Amino acid sequence: MTTENTQSTENRDSGNRDSGNRDSGNRDSGNRDIIYIGKKPLMAYVTSTLIQLANIPSVRIKARGMSIGRAVDVTQIISRKTENAGYVIGEIKLGSEALESQDGKTRNVSTIDIEVKRK
Repeated sequence: MTTENTQSTENRDSGNRDSGNRDSGNRDSGNRDIIYIGKKPLMAYVTSTLIQLANIPSVRIKARGMSIGRAVDVTQIISRKTENAGYVIGEIKLGSEALESQDGKTRNVSTIDIEVKRK
């Protein structure tokens, strides 16, 4: 596993990972191989990931903070419940981001990046 420190950019929101403009769980329309985990129901992310895996060979599941456990759950559902479909867990990256909180202090938030791919 790799640990890396990254700085947040100004266009990232500081807490709410689940904006109204991302119904499928993807952060933007140009990057379909990344699923950002937020506060939606678990199966919404599982479904979105499986749809993307049907079209491309590998998908990255990313989360930070309190959503890390949900990202692990999504990955485990895909790898265990769909064993005969041939999906496996690839590289896992752990890291942290420095974010500015509402009170103006800089806080480190843990991040995870999990690769799910076809066998």
